[in-house]
Amino acid sequence: MSKLKRKDYDALLEPMQVELANAARWLQHTGRRLVVVVEGRDTAGKGGTIDAIREHLNPRQCRVVALPKPTEREATQWYFQRYVAHLPAAGEIALFDRSWYNRAGVEKVMGFASEAQVDAFLRATPQFERQLVEDGILLFKYWLCCDQAQQEKRFAERQADPLKGWKLSPIDLEARTRYRAYTEAREAMLKATHTTFAPWTLVDFNHQKLGRLTLLRDLLDRLPDTRIDAPELVLPALPGKPAKERYGTLKPIPGFKP
Repeated sequence: MSKLKRKDYDALLEPMQVELANAARWLQHTGRRLVVVVEGRDTAGKGGTIDAIREHLNPRQCRVVALPKPTEREATQWYFQRYVAHLPAAGEIALFDRSWYNRAGVEKVMGFASEAQVDAFLRATPQFERQLVEDGILLFKYWLCCDQAQQEKRFAERQADPLKGWKLSPIDLEARTRYRAYTEAREAMLKATHTTFAPWTLVDFNHQKLGRLTLLRDLLDRLPDTRIDAPELVLPALPGKPAKERYGTLKPIPGFKP
């Protein structure tokens, strides 16, 4: 399927988002914790995928973790330390828009980490993730794939769209010339960190809508049976006529005139 109209996409997405809401209710009921790591090529569609997951969930329960460049102090800490601080508590969901895997990807390819640091990371990560899983965290790791031609098209769209300009950085421009280096880094990462207890799942994101649906279906299918009936809430009739707003100290500003 090369094309998917928006209305068809929405019709397929909505029941999955209902399932996600049920899963969130199950997590709260059981106290389980969910971590979803979303990694991949620049422009692959990480942000849109995370938005599709969290769109109808309580933001107090479901948090997006998108950390900036580490501070000078953070750069001296145990590498995983600043990520551990964002892991979920009971009943919560943490969606990592990039994660500790920065070290095996952008930091390696762009020269922000030494070979020794990358090698140490690849050795330590399975141990770190085993601890998360053995402590009861549900850990899902996704890598979003796209061809370089598709990536170039999306870079051009970002450059031309003033609402997407913030998504294009000097690092992104430099990364355009290192597509193969990112492939090599990804393969080394997968070889070292694809484990039975914390496996990777690769998803084709050359078509972003189909990619989102594929990822969400896989995530939902791998969760335990999450059906928890929502409590039935009854809205009793008001005792009188609905009240209108009354203003004393301040009044609303004038309405917008199209």
